[in-house]
Amino acid sequence: MAPQSVLVVDDEPNIVLSLQFLMKEAGFDVRVARDGDEALEAIQEAPPDVILLDVMLPRRDGYELCQTIRANPEWNGIRIIMLTAKGREIEQEKGLALGADDYITKPFSTREVVERVKQYMGGG
Repeated sequence: MAPQSVLVVDDEPNIVLSLQFLMKEAGFDVRVARDGDEALEAIQEAPPDVILLDVMLPRRDGYELCQTIRANPEWNGIRIIMLTAKGREIEQEKGLALGADDYITKPFSTREVVERVKQYMGGG
């Protein structure tokens, strides 16, 4: 069986590096997209199990991407965890309303991210 996969969608290099490292260490297959368009291409190529999706992205933001994914029935199984800046409750509510499964606030604790992703890997 192929390893479970995570798509990290963020344009901040240090966040991408730390998430990439954490997910690999947890035994997941990791791919990275630095903007919404790149993310969409990666999903079409091979849908991941979980997407760690930043709200603020170049080209196509996290909300738009979330809506696009949720509009495609073939991608129903993808779990979306949005990354939002701390204290922006409105972002979290909007993300959940658009179909995100969960959100994690930045700056995040590394352990929290790994735990959360593992939780959704179990088939939600």
